[in-house]
Amino acid sequence: MNFLGIIPARYASTRFPGKPLADINGKPMIQKVYEQATLALKHVWVATDDKRIETAVKSFGGKVVMTSSNHKSGTDRIAEAVRYVIQKNQISFDVVINIQGDEPFIQPEQIYALKKCFEIKTTDIATLIKPISDEKEIFDPNKVKVVISNNKKALYFSRSPIPYLRGIPKEDWLTRGNFYKHIGMYAYKRDILMEITKLNQGNLEVLESLEQLRWLENGHHIQTEITTHESIGIDTPEDLERVKEMGLL
Repeated sequence: MNFLGIIPARYASTRFPGKPLADINGKPMIQKVYEQATLALKHVWVATDDKRIETAVKSFGGKVVMTSSNHKSGTDRIAEAVRYVIQKNQISFDVVINIQGDEPFIQPEQIYALKKCFEIKTTDIATLIKPISDEKEIFDPNKVKVVISNNKKALYFSRSPIPYLRGIPKEDWLTRGNFYKHIGMYAYKRDILMEITKLNQGNLEVLESLEQLRWLENGHHIQTEITTHESIGIDTPEDLERVKEMGLL
């Protein structure tokens, strides 16, 4: 299979304007993400709607495509970028991997895990999950939980604790059940990516504010793979300072 990595990157972040250009040890964040992605992928492009980000990517020799500023989601931006890359390079790609532009600590092993999911023929979409080891995360609505089938297909995603352990004190849940949190990396078969961008919002998606529920509501299979790597996103200037204090930078 031929894989294409796309890194969507917007300048106009509400909580952290200019986030992709934030300094990470003398490099813009987008460069760190790009360099990590190329450790596992031959073809990687940044998709942006801002000339400053385009200039930064070109300055370190990266590949970049300018996309519309009217996209409502990163998925739509990725779809536009994929069409451009295929037309420009006359290369066919089977699978597209969405790499978050605010995660400079992404590990190649995570990308390899996503790629492995497509060895299963029924996989439309793939994503990563991580076992929960801190009971506070079970009840944190900002940590998206997921339940899976015996063959690791996602059954449901929720901000609520799932599964609900009836009759068991909450302080014992972590030791009595298996809980997974969602690591927000996705990979899509190319034709599936183009299809899901045409879907209307679903009822569950609106209620939980989780885009992936739209795909499940429309019958798509989301294959999961377990990772031991934590997702360390940088959404605010405070997040950047915190990872510096943790000694990660």
